[in-house]
Amino acid sequence: MKTVSLILTTYNSAANLTRTLRSIERQDYPQIEVNIKDGGSVDDTLKIIKKYKSTSHNRVNWISSPDRGIYDAMNQGYQLSGGDIIVFFNDLFLRKDAISRMMKLIESVPECVGAHADLIYADDEKVVRYWKMGPQKSIRLGWLPGHPTLFLKREIYEKYGLYNTKYKIAADYEFMIRFLKDRENQLVYLPEIIISMYYG
Repeated sequence: MKTVSLILTTYNSAANLTRTLRSIERQDYPQIEVNIKDGGSVDDTLKIIKKYKSTSHNRVNWISSPDRGIYDAMNQGYQLSGGDIIVFFNDLFLRKDAISRMMKLIESVPECVGAHADLIYADDEKVVRYWKMGPQKSIRLGWLPGHPTLFLKREIYEKYGLYNTKYKIAADYEFMIRFLKDRENQLVYLPEIIISMYYG
């Protein structure tokens, strides 16, 4: 069974972190690795991480050290990970079989490099925006998968590299262009909302 590496980045994230970790613990997929890169939090974030590591049924790796912003933190989080499937995740899984469904989909199409799904942006319980891009089309024409829903095989990062930190707010977009622009890498699509993204 393939290991799914979830990579979380935190910085004074106590307000949302417990909810995020609780949604991970509810997942029914049995092979999950949780990797947390903290940027040197001074609130209760580290206390929450330490408690989670001591009680979680998942493997947990974490470090707390300065970084040069979220994309540098994401790159450092990737270096902590050892799984077959990489997911950058800081939000909420909306169903306990979210990871299982994505993995079943990926394994059903061996030639794919990963999968994506739908998501919502939510402010507490209020849905602010729906993100439904549908099956893969040309990224040159504006199609773009929701980054929080991307489940990618490690080989994509090994081939195309990590996030370019010179882009302060759009390195995830640039990364997706890098590996999707020529249509040689195919994603499979789960037409279901599986993630709620914290708005703002």
